[in-house]
Amino acid sequence: MSETLRSTERLPTTADNAYKRLLQRLELSSTWDGAIDAVAPVAGRLIAAAPARRFFHGDATGVPLHGILTDVPLGAWFLAQFLDLFRDDGSRRAATRLMTLGVASAVPTAVAGWAEWAGADHATRRVGLTHASLTGLATLVFASSCAARLRGHHGAGVALARLGNVPVIAGAFMGGHLGSRRRLR
Repeated sequence: MSETLRSTERLPTTADNAYKRLLQRLELSSTWDGAIDAVAPVAGRLIAAAPARRFFHGDATGVPLHGILTDVPLGAWFLAQFLDLFRDDGSRRAATRLMTLGVASAVPTAVAGWAEWAGADHATRRVGLTHASLTGLATLVFASSCAARLRGHHGAGVALARLGNVPVIAGAFMGGHLGSRRRLR
């Protein structure tokens, strides 16, 4: 029997296994169940009408709206941090505007995410609520960065933006897991 891998296969790594174990623990944990029960009816209203459900779930494109919208806040926040590497006033103004765009675009992105979450199974909702909590925390940190920049405290804004990377990246990994689960269903 051949031990070679097909081109679509790869050997699991320790990181893969630890990450998968974490996600499995989240899927089985009842920690979020009270919050899920409280939020589910509100989220369900987003997709109560069939046209809204088709729009949010991406029936026309094959890609849920949330997956498309996430590029705006993530792109704005990371591009702002790239511009933070430059010390000129133009780069600072542009970084502040991008930080603001990211915070503002996080709202419709979150609404689209909740609509997608509303149609998910319970295990997926548990991971989804963790994803939403992490990205919500990141949005608050980035909003604080934006506020600091607008008040002329650019250094504090830069530091806060860098801090915001931690929850947004962790949340994005979970979002990727949720997106891959949806494709597998």
